[in-house]
Amino acid sequence: MPKAYWIARVDVTDPQGYQEYVAANAAAFSKYGARFLVRGGRFEAPEGTPRARNVVLEFKDYDTAVACYHSPEYAAAKAKRDGRAQADLLIIEGYEGVQPA
Repeated sequence: MPKAYWIARVDVTDPQGYQEYVAANAAAFSKYGARFLVRGGRFEAPEGTPRARNVVLEFKDYDTAVACYHSPEYAAAKAKRDGRAQADLLIIEGYEGVQPA
């Protein structure tokens, strides 16, 4: 079964308030076994319109990634983010097929 990922692009408008979201999301991420693969860091955007912050979280599978997003723990954290950041979030299943040679 392939892993799944949250891919988030975020523009933080209230950095101090956003830290409340960061502290609160740990409960959901811990419960659902999320692991940060990308959390900020340098980036280049050769195509499209970037946001200032990029995050990639890994989950054991797609159903777990979706369940985390819809959980009461994440809803409580997201309420702390609302109005403090503009975000795009994609939940996507990983690929385990043939790779280019």
